[in-house]
This record gives sequence, C-alpha cells and structure tokens, in this order.
Amino acid sequence: MVLGELPKEYIKSVHGPYDPAIFYGKKDVPMGQVKLAELPAWLARRNPSPVAIGRAMSRAYWRWNHKYALPKYSGLTPLIQMTVGLSAAFYLMNYSKISHHRNQKYHW
Repeated sequence: MVLGELPKEYIKSVHGPYDPAIFYGKKDVPMGQVKLAELPAWLARRNPSPVAIGRAMSRAYWRWNHKYALPKYSGLTPLIQMTVGLSAAFYLMNYSKISHHRNQKYHW
C-alpha cells in the first residue's frame, strides 16, 4: 500500500464509505477477552512491522478525533487532553534535568 491508497481489505460495496478509524482486516478476538493460555497464539497473530504499528496508531488517532475533537459540541475536552498529554511528554523528555533539582534535607 502506497501513501494515499485505501487498504486492500476495504471493499466499497461491502463496507460503505471509508472510515480511517476502522480496521478492515480479518476480525479477531479483542485482547480483553483472550485467556492467558491463548495469549501466545494471539500475540503470534499480530503484525509487528513498523507499517502495521503506524496504521494502528493512525486508527487510534482517528478514533480519538471522531470521539472528542470532531463532534459539534466537543467542548474543552480535546484541549485539556492534549495539554495533559503534552505536559507528560515534556516532563518525561526533561526528567534527567529536572531530577537534579530535588529538595533534600542534606546536600553532601
């Protein structure tokens, strides 16, 4: 699949209008319903390639976008979520610099 093309599993006459938040591949058991004995087989069926991970991240973004950012009356929820997410990301990026400024009783 080249950039800008639809997935090969998508069939317009079957699925209707294309939605980037939907996985059009073969349906599988959700992770929450997998038993511990079935977990290795379930993980073996996943595609660990970087392209598949990128597609999964894109679907997650579009699901979040449809649920929080695109509704007519979305309110402040997407802005607050993005602010908290970016704050956490920048805190983790700067943790090595911030951790040296701890308040301690003895400074030797």
